[in-house]
Amino acid sequence: MTDLTWRPDSPEAVAELRPLLRAVAAVDGRPEVAEEGPLPREFRGGEHLLATDGVELVGYAHLDTGGDSFGRQVAEVLVRPDARGRGVGSALVDAVLARAADGVRLWAHGDHPAAVKIADKHGLSRVRELLTMRLDLSDAGLAEPVWREGVRVRAFEPGRDEAAVVEVNARAFDWHPEQGSLTVADVEATEAEPWFDPAGFFLAVDARDRVLGFHWTKVHSGQVGEVYVVGVDPDAQGGGLGKALTLVGLRHLAALGVPEIILYVEADNTPAVGIYSRLGFTRSAADVQYARAEAGSV
Repeated sequence: MTDLTWRPDSPEAVAELRPLLRAVAAVDGRPEVAEEGPLPREFRGGEHLLATDGVELVGYAHLDTGGDSFGRQVAEVLVRPDARGRGVGSALVDAVLARAADGVRLWAHGDHPAAVKIADKHGLSRVRELLTMRLDLSDAGLAEPVWREGVRVRAFEPGRDEAAVVEVNARAFDWHPEQGSLTVADVEATEAEPWFDPAGFFLAVDARDRVLGFHWTKVHSGQVGEVYVVGVDPDAQGGGLGKALTLVGLRHLAALGVPEIILYVEADNTPAVGIYSRLGFTRSAADVQYARAEAGSV
């Protein structure tokens, strides 16, 4: 018997959820949840659905009621590893679908066979696929970035560059469900996180110091580097600016001594997948969003 309880977001709810999230991460490799501090952005705000077996917390769903960049609600569903195979995940999905607005999307991280079965049972279709790609730096020969005339690269300066980055980001990712909604407050909040390092946040600027594009890198606690975001203003695209930005960030991460680099890219973003593949990245995993068939794709 699974007992389900909806809870509003609160510090008490976060404290209760953290052990389960860390237990899931220990087996699945995600989500990346610290021992203290705020939860990852995908679990903040909204509503929390707690599943217990009458005694212990065995599953959890987060419903982002604010929605993605297009206003679609998004849910994360997780089951404690030692409680899987008991119908907890299916019960959580039932409850989310009953509570959420039409068009809600549900993430299946890792595209596990169990998630496929639950999706089929609930009449959900694959509407989005997010690839994880990896680069083994021991085998990578990273070329020098080549900048077109009039363009130089510098590091991000906190307190000065937030608005310019957000403006370029909005233009570069107006199609993206999450990245397109980045705000100055979001950037400032990330600056307060332990991993943030302005020395690994590169801006391509013109002679007037106008931001044309950026490459924001990240180093995870396990010393894995990440191409966190690469964005180029549509008016500045062409001439290899995106590739140059990618290379300057990769070389920075390599200089830090991380053994491998990961990135996330939409499976249907053929140009980006092609660039990363030519740089030596290979597909290692996939995350899938499911929704009712009438909700459509990205």
